[in-house]
Amino acid sequence: MHEAEPLDESGSIVTPIFQTATFGFSKAKDAALAVEGKSDRYVYTRWDNPTTVTLERKLAAFEHAGNAAFFASGMAAISTAVLAFVRKGDHVVAIRDLYGGTFQLMSELLPSFGVETTLVDNTDLDQMKRAVRRNTKLIYTESPTNPTLRLVDIARTSKIAHKTGALLFVDNTFASPINQVPLDLGADVSLHSATKYLNGHADVSAGAAAASKELVAKIKMMRRVLGGTLDPHASWLVLRGMKTMALRVKAANENAQALAEFLENHKKVAIVNYPGLKSHPQHTLAKKQMAGYGGMMSFELKGTLQSAMRFTERLKIAFLAPSLGGVATLITQPAAVTHHQLTSEQRAKIGIPDTLIRLSVGIEDKEDLISDFGQALETV
Repeated sequence: MHEAEPLDESGSIVTPIFQTATFGFSKAKDAALAVEGKSDRYVYTRWDNPTTVTLERKLAAFEHAGNAAFFASGMAAISTAVLAFVRKGDHVVAIRDLYGGTFQLMSELLPSFGVETTLVDNTDLDQMKRAVRRNTKLIYTESPTNPTLRLVDIARTSKIAHKTGALLFVDNTFASPINQVPLDLGADVSLHSATKYLNGHADVSAGAAAASKELVAKIKMMRRVLGGTLDPHASWLVLRGMKTMALRVKAANENAQALAEFLENHKKVAIVNYPGLKSHPQHTLAKKQMAGYGGMMSFELKGTLQSAMRFTERLKIAFLAPSLGGVATLITQPAAVTHHQLTSEQRAKIGIPDTLIRLSVGIEDKEDLISDFGQALETV
């Protein structure tokens, strides 16, 4: 059960926006104690803010975590959380089919700091075991992955990580905490682009990390240094979005299942990647570790890059746009948008051909969506 947001002194049932950069004190001693972390008083919004702290407690409840930290973007959350636990000479194991920004962090930024990263196939746990070293500090995963919708066996991966004292990070953005709770499966840190399902209305950029109180304390100290704290108004927008998250996600689950089944049986579609389909190679794992299969999928069209582009332009309900997890259905081509940083060879290695379409299913009427995709496919 998730408790209601705490009332402030006014009795408002909506958490107020504490739109302030700094907090005052009447006594110098109180200011000193607050700065030293020896009191619960707020000091500076880059450190903490009442609106943001309320949001963090809300996510922690959903993720069954001790605490959470919010950031100005998903990548701010990912990079800050990773940098809080690695130093020069350390080693990181990460899955190969990462989101493009995370791939850059792992393959370019971390090596420049003297942190080596080994990329492995997320479905090959034996390969992951072999990649772990004495100096491995964390294993980084996504489940489901972006945009191939492959799954990581979180419970088994956590055992691999913890056997050598490493932490397991799981990007939980695609699933949302409604469909999956990584910490219950043994993960140490659950990460989100809160821009997506947590907010759900495509009107804010935000990120989050949920973990034990001890791990979040370390992440927040790094956040103070790097400065990527979420501002109070954006925190309020995410709080507002999370009030309807369960309803939105359940509607997206239902729509995505219906649309995936339609696409799988269409003659102009080569393959559909959706954990809710029995044809998905990890469908059994999805049933085991997910409460719902999510609103995200990808599918390959039969044809060329040009025909795929023509298809995306013919849709009338779905928007041709990046991002995901909102109330509106969004469609994009990963090769040109989310994974443009990768070479064609790198994309091919992780299963992203030019004709792959990534789809974030919204909460529109499912029959309308099926009709719209049907008419667009006739142009391919």
